[in-house]
Amino acid sequence: MTSTMQAPPAVAPEGAARPTVRRRSRSARRSVLLTIAYWTLLAYFLLPLAWLVINSTKSNGDLFTTFGLALPSDLHLWQNLQDLVTYQDGIFVRWFANTVLYAVVGAGGAAVIAAIGGYALAKYAFAGKRAVIVTVLGATAVPGTALAVPTYMLFSQWGLINTEAAVIIPSLVSPFGLFLMMIYAADAVPDSLLEAARIDGAGEFRTFWSISFRLLAPGFVTVLLFQLVQTWNNYFLPLIVLNQQDKFPLTVGLSQWNRLANAGGVNVAEPLYPLVITGSLIAILPLCVAFVFLQRYWQSGIAAGGIKQ
Repeated sequence: MTSTMQAPPAVAPEGAARPTVRRRSRSARRSVLLTIAYWTLLAYFLLPLAWLVINSTKSNGDLFTTFGLALPSDLHLWQNLQDLVTYQDGIFVRWFANTVLYAVVGAGGAAVIAAIGGYALAKYAFAGKRAVIVTVLGATAVPGTALAVPTYMLFSQWGLINTEAAVIIPSLVSPFGLFLMMIYAADAVPDSLLEAARIDGAGEFRTFWSISFRLLAPGFVTVLLFQLVQTWNNYFLPLIVLNQQDKFPLTVGLSQWNRLANAGGVNVAEPLYPLVITGSLIAILPLCVAFVFLQRYWQSGIAAGGIKQ
């Protein structure tokens, strides 16, 4: 009969516990620093938004006599909204509708074109494919403002200046969206699934619309959100291609009101600063709503684009 002797539990030397304590205390110090950094960054990003919300509730007098983050003595938000939609015969409502038109048509069209083009680059072989990919990748580094003046000269020859098409057509081109959809389609749409559809007799258009497009939905929504934000905040191109006030988007219209206010257009009867601040708050609400409702598609699209299977 043999007996098994168990080794006594290892007893850490007296001095061994101290490094653990030191490591824990050092980790705690690191977490405190990260927490402070996190809240500092959060305050940095949220303070301008808080300033905008608070000051949109102030009257013109409170706007210049109270601290920026101080609450107003009298809530003036409803009066600011009424003045906003009635000033200059309700031109703000017209600017809002123009912005919705430019953003929906431009961003939606750019996302569809990017989905079709990215799918074609990822799943089809053709002559010059590598040159096309290199050109698209290089186009992502060109800022949109650098192309604004050449676009103006080109549209001037075509007679498109001061039309909605002058703002919408450039928004349909998104090299970054095309490149992102190409990467996403390469992993999200299996080649075996396409071959099975072709064996069953499905054409290329039906295969794309009935099978591939549904698999590309997260990437499509991601490109749609990026392009929606870019088109909604577009300023320089509408500024140089539009001349009539009733065709302006919100960015150009509110900037025009701000210039009038800075030039001395503010008086007791027509204070413009509360209108500019309240209009800016209304202008960001649609983007906030779009991000809240589409964030799960956006996050999954970004994650899938960064994973190589």
